Amino acid sequence: MADEQELRRLEELCKQMYETADSNIRSEAEKALVSFAISPDCLNKCQLLLERGSSAYAQLLAATTLTKLVTRPNVTLPLEQRIDIRNYILNYLANRPKLLHYVSQALVQLFARITKLGWFDVNKDEYVFRNVVNDVGKFIQSGTTQHVMTGVQLLSQLVSEMNQVSEAEASRSLTKHRKIASSFRDTQLFEIFQLACSLLRSAAGNLKSLDLTDDNQHGLLSHTLNLAHNALTFDFIGTSTDESSDDLCTVQIPTSWRTAFLDFSTLQLFFDLFAGLPSSLAPMALSCLVQIASVRRSLFNNAERAKFLNNLVTGVRGILENPQGLADPANYHEFCRLLARLKSNYQLGELVKVDNYPDVIKLIAEFTVTSLQMWQFAPNSVHYLLSLWQRMVASVPYVKASEPHLLETYTPEVTKAYISSRLASVHVVIREGLEDPLDDHGMISQQLEQLSTIGRCEYDKTCSVLVTLFDESAALYQELVASGGQSVEIAVREGRLTWLVYIIGAVIGGRVSFASTDEHDAMDGELVCRVLQLMNLTDSRLAQGGCEKLDQAILSFFEQFRKIYVGDQVQKTSKVYRRLSDVLGLSDESMVLSVFIGKIITNLKYWGRSEQIISKTLQLLSDLSVGYSSVRKLVKLDAVQFMLNNHTSEHFPFLGINSGTTPIADMRCRTTFYTALGRLLLVDLGEDEEKFYQFMSPLTAAFEAVGNLLANAGNPSSLEEAKRSLIGLARDLRGIAFAFNTKTSYMMLFEWIYPNYIPVLQRAIELWYHDPTVTTPVLKLMAELAQNRSQRLQFDVSSPNGVLLFREVSKMIVMYGSRGLTLSENVQKDQIYPLRLKGISICFSMLKAALCGNYVNFGVFRLYGDDALDNALSMFVKLLLSISQNDLLDYPKLSQNYYGLLECLAQDHMSFISNLEPQVFLYILSTISEGLTALDTMVCTGCCATLDNIITYLFRRLTTKKKKLNGSGLNDSDAFLRILELNPDILQQMLSTVLNIIMFEDCRNQWSMSRPLLGLILLNEEHFNKVRGTIIASQPAEKHQTMAQCFENLMEGIERSLLTKNRDKFTQNLSVFRRDVNDSLKAQNNSPTSSSTSPDMMTYG
Repeated sequence: MADEQELRRLEELCKQMYETADSNIRSEAEKALVSFAISPDCLNKCQLLLERGSSAYAQLLAATTLTKLVTRPNVTLPLEQRIDIRNYILNYLANRPKLLHYVSQALVQLFARITKLGWFDVNKDEYVFRNVVNDVGKFIQSGTTQHVMTGVQLLSQLVSEMNQVSEAEASRSLTKHRKIASSFRDTQLFEIFQLACSLLRSAAGNLKSLDLTDDNQHGLLSHTLNLAHNALTFDFIGTSTDESSDDLCTVQIPTSWRTAFLDFSTLQLFFDLFAGLPSSLAPMALSCLVQIASVRRSLFNNAERAKFLNNLVTGVRGILENPQGLADPANYHEFCRLLARLKSNYQLGELVKVDNYPDVIKLIAEFTVTSLQMWQFAPNSVHYLLSLWQRMVASVPYVKASEPHLLETYTPEVTKAYISSRLASVHVVIREGLEDPLDDHGMISQQLEQLSTIGRCEYDKTCSVLVTLFDESAALYQELVASGGQSVEIAVREGRLTWLVYIIGAVIGGRVSFASTDEHDAMDGELVCRVLQLMNLTDSRLAQGGCEKLDQAILSFFEQFRKIYVGDQVQKTSKVYRRLSDVLGLSDESMVLSVFIGKIITNLKYWGRSEQIISKTLQLLSDLSVGYSSVRKLVKLDAVQFMLNNHTSEHFPFLGINSGTTPIADMRCRTTFYTALGRLLLVDLGEDEEKFYQFMSPLTAAFEAVGNLLANAGNPSSLEEAKRSLIGLARDLRGIAFAFNTKTSYMMLFEWIYPNYIPVLQRAIELWYHDPTVTTPVLKLMAELAQNRSQRLQFDVSSPNGVLLFREVSKMIVMYGSRGLTLSENVQKDQIYPLRLKGISICFSMLKAALCGNYVNFGVFRLYGDDALDNALSMFVKLLLSISQNDLLDYPKLSQNYYGLLECLAQDHMSFISNLEPQVFLYILSTISEGLTALDTMVCTGCCATLDNIITYLFRRLTTKKKKLNGSGLNDSDAFLRILELNPDILQQMLSTVLNIIMFEDCRNQWSMSRPLLGLILLNEEHFNKVRGTIIASQPAEKHQTMAQCFENLMEGIERSLLTKNRDKFTQNLSVFRRDVNDSLKAQNNSPTSSSTSPDMMTYG
């Protein structure tokens, strides 16, 4: 009776969870169901729900809860119980074929998960979870559509599950996942793929008699195609490629699958399915063809590959000759992907040899041109077509085949179609108010990069088309502007010119890809002249409001022009300059640079309201200020001197702080501006202090004004003004500090800012510690000042500046930290990084820069009773304890700054670490332990170095056993020795972790891992022997001797010391040890008796 009541209660909770609109009721139901999932008798109740539950939601709850139960990382259900669950699920699915789809999907997911996790489990010398094809085959052999569909679904989900890295596996280790996936690939996957193909063959033979309007028959075919697709997209060699870059993918089919691909009926099968299936199923057949077209080249010899490619191209040609199915966007998209694979996986020299190549290339060209002209239909598919042509054109210089490739005939047609279709789109977009492709900067830059190569084929034809279209558009535009034409007409002309300027920039940028000729450079000159003439016209209209998109295109053009024709590598005799000189009177690079600077100043003056234009303009200025020769030419220009002497909001409105015009976030670009100005100033600055103070005068005035405003802190409006001014100033100064990377220039800046203006920054932190828009730029400025970039902080022997700078850093960290800690209670989870952790991360980075900068002798602080160092370090501890361990590893910048600082402390301040409170020291050790298994190699390597320093210090203390006063006057505490005596498991766990990573995982930093391992072994010899015994015992009997010998060799010739010579010997031994262990593990055969227990990380120790 109690069971029945509990059943009803759970069903009611499920109903509330999935059906109610009231969020409070749903939230309460969710809490109750979470507590159900962790209750001890949850397993029995799940079975009860499946057996007797009357609602589908209850069955779903049971399936998902069981999946969570079998997936728990630290608690494994007994083997018998898991076998029972698996068999129960199969029987349940067999006896209830008409379950709702989401229930059957959840149960199928459970079956796949339990099979994967138990893949290496052995019972009575048998791998109990591997009999998949036989067990599921019973469903398929039953003959009823519903059962066959369930069987195919089970296999499809299993293949997907085997290929998928779960979150738990990703965060701990990929090794176990790869072992399971590789074993599955070698023992089951090909059989499953063949089963899918045979089911598809029988379907293809009976297409006319199949009723695909029937959900069951349609569903079966859909799941079978999905199964074949999952098998073909399997990650065969563990590369885990990024799916977003699928156009580069090669399918690493195992050699044992060769027969399936040498038999061209497999290829033909999917072409037949595409031809015969409705548009709801056909895309999946094409998707399988995309994978088949991408099988690795080395699967075939040359003759086989030529034959395979011939069959593939014949199938493609058949689709191009009867393209009716491509009217469906999904089919069209997959077909474009298939075309792209023709060149990503085969060479142009191989393509030209296929049967009827001239007809095929003509059909592909016609298809591409038609596709480009239909620019509104499936715009995301154009990328694949352009990539095909880009790769073919790029291969032209390397083709050795005697057969003609005919690209010189068809590529200009593709280029012309792209240009004319983009221009034609402008009028339609404006007339119908459609989404403008010009707003999608990611897509534009991607397509233009492809066009830059395509357009360079038969470049004279490309230029001729561009010149004709540009002259026509520019003339009409000029006419409309002069006569004050309608705004719509002007907008259309501006849109067309925007596309043309983008395309001209792209084709000029394509020059690097090809051996260029003087004729091509002269053509570039023609195009450049036209864009610069257009720019003069548009700039003259900026006072009345210009066209933002056109100006962005002009900036894109300048960026390409700069890369190719401005800078240290370019021959100044280039025909481009000759043409520029003839038409515009720009006879050398300095004059061209003056055009660049003129445009930069114009944009900064008129486009203050557009963050995109300002940031791109400043990026251009920054790029120009980096080149050695160009920066020296720039400084000689009057316009640059004007910028250096007049960098105020009066001349450059984007520097203004008027809250009505500039959002605070947009002030970020000020740092880029001042970095560039700083580099330009530095060229001729030398020791000229007067020049420096003249440059700084606008910032001096601004700081004085902020100081006065903060003195009258009672007035809210003056406070807001001070806040915005201060944010701008902090960003400006950070740019200058970044650029001043010489000792002389840095000293000028330091003497300017200290002691006059640092207190203003500290007052800002005091007032606005809760506002990251203020704290982030101010803290980043201090971190930059503390950074010994290019050894610029080399203070004189008699100078106290190093100590003074550290004091200010310490004050800033303490000021921010003490106030920031009060925020911790009420910050929401999604706001915790911007509001708290980002500031703490910058403080860690600032402290690390100061401690590692080599410009302060930290021993003098305690000697003279200065508490700056102690205050900074104790604030570090408080900030650290306010962060959860998960957050430390979840936010990459925070973890890099924390572990970098910790490494620095362990290297130079071990006496501080040894005097920490027990819970703090243990917390730091636990963060190191977590960091050892982090995916970020920098974090992992830093943890190894930190651990090595701690272990070395500990070993020395234990071997000398002498308590002595160290140089800083701080007693080395014995407390931390006692902590480790009371908690030996921490170092033992680290020993197990490091040993495990070296032996069983893809260890990317073996040298770093080896350094702390010797100390860990010497401190925990008893535990090491125990771990060694466990590992040897876990191996098959015939491998015991080999593994024992590996361990013997590891410690051979190793003394009980941590001297460098001994460490180096151990590191050499470890390399041999790792190689021998890997060889031994690889040699194990795949029978249950020889590897009854898989070597798995955290099982030892």
